[in-house]
Order: sequence, then structure tokens, then C-alpha cells
Amino acid sequence: MTRTNPAAHLTPASMARAQRHLVAKAIAEFTHERLLAPEPVAAASARSWRLALEGGRVEYRFDADRFALEHWVLDEPTLERFVDGTPTPLDAQAFIVELQPLLAIPDALLATYLEEIASTLASSAFKLEQGGPTADELTRADFQTIESAMTEGHPGFVANNGRIGFGVAEYSAYAPEAGRPFRLVWLAARREFTHFALGDGLEARSFLREQLGAAQLDAFEARLVEAGLDPADYLLLPVHPWQWEHRIAITFAPDLAKQNLVFLGEGEDAHLAQQSLRTMFNADDWNRDYVKTALAIQNMGFLRGLSPAYMRVTPAINDWVAELVGADETLDDAGFRVLREHASIGYTGDAYHRTRTVSPHRKMLAALWRESPVPKIAPTQRLSTMAALLHRDAAGDSVASALIAASGLPAAEWVRAYLHAYLRPIVHCLRAYDLAFMPHGENLILVLEDAVPVGVFMKDIGEEVALLSTQRVAAAGLPVPEDVQRIIAEVEDLEKALAVFTDVFDGVLRHLAGILHVDGTLHEDAFWALVAECVDEHEAQHPQLESALDLRAETFAHSCLNRLQLRNTLQMVDLANQSESLIYAGEMSNPIARSRRFERVLASGGRRSDGHGADAAAGATAAAKA
Repeated sequence: MTRTNPAAHLTPASMARAQRHLVAKAIAEFTHERLLAPEPVAAASARSWRLALEGGRVEYRFDADRFALEHWVLDEPTLERFVDGTPTPLDAQAFIVELQPLLAIPDALLATYLEEIASTLASSAFKLEQGGPTADELTRADFQTIESAMTEGHPGFVANNGRIGFGVAEYSAYAPEAGRPFRLVWLAARREFTHFALGDGLEARSFLREQLGAAQLDAFEARLVEAGLDPADYLLLPVHPWQWEHRIAITFAPDLAKQNLVFLGEGEDAHLAQQSLRTMFNADDWNRDYVKTALAIQNMGFLRGLSPAYMRVTPAINDWVAELVGADETLDDAGFRVLREHASIGYTGDAYHRTRTVSPHRKMLAALWRESPVPKIAPTQRLSTMAALLHRDAAGDSVASALIAASGLPAAEWVRAYLHAYLRPIVHCLRAYDLAFMPHGENLILVLEDAVPVGVFMKDIGEEVALLSTQRVAAAGLPVPEDVQRIIAEVEDLEKALAVFTDVFDGVLRHLAGILHVDGTLHEDAFWALVAECVDEHEAQHPQLESALDLRAETFAHSCLNRLQLRNTLQMVDLANQSESLIYAGEMSNPIARSRRFERVLASGGRRSDGHGADAAAGATAAAKA
């Protein structure tokens, strides 16, 4: 009998490429977080570096470019590893073991982190074998083709595709990059143990009819009647098929036996996993809501559960944020909108909710519905995950540069439009309302017209939005209802600014600036000049927003994400007190510090003229130092 090998992507060639990329990324990001300090190679080019470990017994040599925000871009083909002077294959897990004394990974968690590294390598090998669309093709691709083509996850994290719990067949079925539609499993949860919340203007039965279709809803209720149960005593709860197979049918067996939970079967609509793994897009009806479910997979520092306690007020939080955003003229001008989480459900009838200690088991049975952006755009517009701007295809070509070329605009004009749609709204929400989002690439959806950003949708509101002070919203006549007060997280002004410095400058823009510079599309000094222009323009147009926030300060606290994961790969931060969980590595120089001079950079447009940036780079660097 012939069998298909489900691990056929794990070839020596694909793994070697995956190892090279991940070791290069680890060197770059750990150096960025000041855990490593490569040394220049004497008598070599200015781009040549060495990293000596284990007392010099192990050495890495490579060429690299360094950019603002201590951002390193390694020339991956030049990366070599030597052990006792002998060339040795690159090995990301061996690299982590060699670095353990420097990285300070607890002994008890080292194996878990190594497993996340192995899973990240496996994912990378799968993507390499699969190939995927070219960067040019992605400039014309549909929303979900782009979503499944992404390869990096969060760009700053080294172990960013852990997914501990997925088997190889389940990976092929449920990983976003596999691009395979699948059907959700539906349960009936006894109403007395279940909380169902709806946003303003919605009614439960009509909402479910809209999302499921009348025939599907009627069929589920008929199955309850056939079992001798009253549908009025139950609420419908969607779950991920992996969660049903591995957790609910086993971990919640007593609840099923008591018919507090009742298996109804698969839904009719096929869904596609998004980059966040536990969020599914309706592949059969793009106008219907996303469904986000609990998923007890260990991935990038967290078990990906979903809290019934958080779900209880999620629609109320979304309504409040959506009302604030929708009424603001500056945000409307930028095309900034939020995707509301319309409804949420959580089951708490299990034994785990009766223990004194809170555990991840309390986050295994909950879900939410988030509106789709598809019906909200014009016929001439397209959608793309913002993560695509940091994506390179299998040949190394970047989507960002491809989009700029497709637009026909000068690179500086394209970036200016992007910053107007992305950075300006984030700055405005912070300065006008002390409102902060989690604005990394996966959490934003770009609205493109003729390949140019004309707006964004912000998502993941209920779990990740934060109100850093109530003074401004109170002054604006926007009281915070009791159900919304969970999002209040009072911090000092210097920490407020990190919502831009860390999450936007360091988390997104440093990567994009490096890509455009290396591509020869836009010099990094011209890029940061445009960022400074965006910040200054907003401040000049809103003189009434007096604030101690200084986004043109000389430095800001260097908050380090990998250090969080290395400290505790099972739970990076305390979600109830994220501020106290942060780890800093001194101060970082601000690439748009007020002392920098950008006028001539902007006047030149910053485009390289020689393919290597010599002309524009020389002028831009001189201007920056003037």
C-alpha cells in the first residue's frame, strides 16, 4: 500500500534554508535586544562581523547592514558557523543551547523553547517547499490568498511559530499557510452555565440566523429536540475541530455526559485559519463574521485560550471604541476604522471554574464573532493584511517594494500615504484619548486602491485595546461605562509613548524601513524623515491636544519582546498587569529625534539612483547629521 508522507517537506535542502534564515534572524533580533554584541572583523569590509561563543570555540561570521533602532539585516548567504575552526552546518537549536547562559532561559523551560524553535523550523520548511505566490502576484491577489501566503508571523520574535500540540496532519489541515478550508464543530452549551453577550442593536436569534443561515440553525435545534432536550435551554457555541478532538471530548467529558455540553456536529460553512491561528474567516460567505475560538495550542509565549470572563464584556468594549472612533473627524479622514466584535460566548459550568487557582483550563470554551471588512470597502478597493508589507517571497522579493512599483507613485509619496493611514491614527488616538491598540501587522488590514493604502481596519479590540488614562475621554464627554472599565490601565506619560515607540516604530516601522532601504526603494533616512513629518503634521493640526507625550524625544525605553518569551515561554506577560511584566534594556535612540535634520532628505525624495543607494544615501546621511 502506498502512503503519502505527511512530513515530506522536511527535506535536507528545505531545512538547511530554514536553519539559515532562523539563525540569521536570531542573531539580528537578539543583537537588537542587546543580548549579543557582534564584533567587526578587522581588515575586512565595514559590513563584516563575527560573533564568538563558548569562549571562542564557536564562531559565527557574516555580513550585515545596520540601521536606525539598532536594526540588523544579515546577508544570509554570507552566514557561516565554525566549531573549533571547522565549518559546521547552521543549527538554530544548537545556537540557542550555545547562547543559554547569555539568554538566561530557565533550565526548566529550555526544552519548551527548543521545541518552539523546532516547530518554527518545520513551518518554515513547509512554506519553502510550498513556494507560494510571488511578491508581484501578491500585489494583485485576493484578501485570503495574501493571508495564507505570509511566512514570518510577528517579525520581532525568533520562535514565532511554536504551535505545540498540532500533529503533522493537523498542521496540514489547520495552519494558516496550508490554506485549507475546514468546518467548525458546534456545541450546545446549557444556558445556566453560559454567558452570551451581544453588541448594541443585535438580537441573539436573528444574529445566529444571519451567521449560520436559517437551515443550519433549524437543523441544530432539531438535533437537540431529537435528543429529548429543549433548545431554549441551550446556547450555540462554535469550537475549533482540534479543540473538540483533543480537549473538549476528553477534558470536559463529565460536562458532555451531563448534557451541559451537547455535540451538534460540524457547521455547513467552510472556514480558513488566519495568521493568528484561532481566528477563522468564512470561506463560503465573505460577508459573514470571522469566528475566533479558544485553542489550547502553545504558541509564542502563550496557550492560545479565550477567557469566558473576558468575553462577557467584549461586545460592550467594542461598541464603546467603535463609537469613539466613528465620531472622530481626524480618524475618518485617515480612513481608520475598527472591526467590531459583535458577539461573544463563554462556558463556565466545568470543574475548572470552581477551583481556587485560575488555570488555562478556564480558557478552553469561549468564542467571539468579529465583523468582516469585505462588505465595508468600495468595489475599486482591495484588502491585505498589513503583515504583507514585511513579507518577502521565496525569491527574496518584497511585497512593499512591489506595491510601490505597482502604484506608479514615487516611493516617498507611497510611504506618506501609508503613514497617513496607519501611523497618524495611532498617534491621534493616543494624543487625543490616551487610547492604545496593539497595532502590529497581523492586527491591521490595509485598504488599498491602485496599490496605495487609503485606510486601515484595526482588529482584536476586546482583548488588546487599552485606555491609558481616563482624563481625556472624560474631558471629551465620553464616560467609560462599567462594562468597559476593564480596559483602563493607568500609566505615566513616558510609558504611554511606548504605545508608538515600541509597538509601531520598533515593532513595525524599523522592519519596513530596512526592507525598503535594502531593496533600493527608499533610503532609511528618507523613511524616518517621513515619519517625523507625519508626527509633526498631526501636532501642528491639533494644537488643542496639549500633551506631555514627546514623540520627537531623543530616546525612549527599549522594551524587549524576545526577552519576555525567553524568561517564560509558557506565559510571557501577566495579562492582568502587562505594564509590570515588561523588560527593558536601557534607552533606544529615537530615529525621529528633534535634534535630527530631515529637510534635505525629504526634498531629495530619498530614492536610490544606483541600485546600492550611494547617491541618495550620502545626501541623506549628511542631512541627518547636519
